Amino acid sequence: MATMSTENRRDFLKKTGAVAAGITLGGTAISAKSYRRIIGANDRLNIAVIGCYRRAHALRGSFGELTDHMDIGYVCDVVKERRDQYAASLGDVMGLAPAAVNDFREILADDGVDAVFQLTPDHWHGPGSYLALKAGKHVYVEKPLSHNPHEGELFPAFRDQFDRVVMMGTQQRSQLTAQKVVKELQEGLIGEIHHVLAHYSNQRGSIGNGKVVPVPEGFDWELFQGPAPREVFRDIYFDYNWHWFWPWGTGETGNNATHEFDVARWILQVEHPESVFCNAGKFYFKDDDWTMYDTMDVTFEYPGGRSIRWDGKSRNNYQTYGSDRGNVVYGSEGTVTITRNGFKQYDLKGKLVREENEPSRSVTTAAGGEGDITTNHIFNFLQVVRGKEKPNVTLEESVKSTHLVHLANIAYRSGTSLKCDPATGHILDREVMERYWSREYEPGWEPEL
Repeated sequence: MATMSTENRRDFLKKTGAVAAGITLGGTAISAKSYRRIIGANDRLNIAVIGCYRRAHALRGSFGELTDHMDIGYVCDVVKERRDQYAASLGDVMGLAPAAVNDFREILADDGVDAVFQLTPDHWHGPGSYLALKAGKHVYVEKPLSHNPHEGELFPAFRDQFDRVVMMGTQQRSQLTAQKVVKELQEGLIGEIHHVLAHYSNQRGSIGNGKVVPVPEGFDWELFQGPAPREVFRDIYFDYNWHWFWPWGTGETGNNATHEFDVARWILQVEHPESVFCNAGKFYFKDDDWTMYDTMDVTFEYPGGRSIRWDGKSRNNYQTYGSDRGNVVYGSEGTVTITRNGFKQYDLKGKLVREENEPSRSVTTAAGGEGDITTNHIFNFLQVVRGKEKPNVTLEESVKSTHLVHLANIAYRSGTSLKCDPATGHILDREVMERYWSREYEPGWEPEL
């Protein structure tokens, strides 16, 4: 299928917005609460971007395609060079370079900002989003939704208290082929589904051994740490490597499994698991300072005999299931594989019987990721804020999908299999629950309503 051109895509987004506005605003009664969320049928949203590195660069193309729907007034990053460069690059695609600031609280103080894009490291996703909600901003927050389960549980309370929209960046919920095949799977495409395998493989190398050095000029290390307990600065913390350290990251599971877990749960329509079995470890470049597992195999068992398994390989790029990432869905009458670029259906003999590709391809394992499904997802967020569409993924679903990340990490860190309450996801082992459900916060940064 041919790739949709940028010009045609912009026309499509304009028309889609106009049609949606006509349906939502042209005759359907809206509650007072919903009306407060509506910016106006023809009004552009004023946006701020918090975090100006890898994911922000991946979103820049999407922002450029959505210039008819939004203005970016601010960008924010704790690294001066990054925020200045990103602001200039947005000027190229948006027509006007936004203000570049160091401290996100300057953005939150501006009543003219309607929504923020939270593209920061994981430890900021919850606390930064809560402060934005308190300031009256809608929030688009990248995965994982939270740094620990307690933060996930707080999200709906903050959303309800301040009556704002929160959407997590699990963009496959806005992927056309995924929407199609998930619906068909739920309607019996391959019979009764009992298991979904989520997988990821990459070739991450050694991060080396860090040295304590002065904080680089133009880098606000204090603000970077924010809600995390204070650490001395080492030269390997400056870039992507924060992912592999517990004060700030959630490992490859939080970094990438969130997407695949969300698709698996979407297919199975399950809530919380009743047990978690994890086999994980650091098996590559053992002498470097990467502090987490780099390989994880974890199984979540649900009531009724259904299950989700995660096979995550950060440093071994052997593509066991024929692609670098995705989901394999096992049913009583066949198998379906789903990636960000389409799906394939196989019969019980393993014969390919059907294949459909996404209209345009997405980047899958390169740092940052990008593609039209991200543009679709952002557009959906803007339309939800404006009261024109329903969200493609609810906050409640995002909490549950991210919860699997945390349960996998807790099983690894505690060195034990977990038994959970399938109604709440809470861990039944009281000692493990008390130790890992939340985290230690830097005094003054504790999340509070």
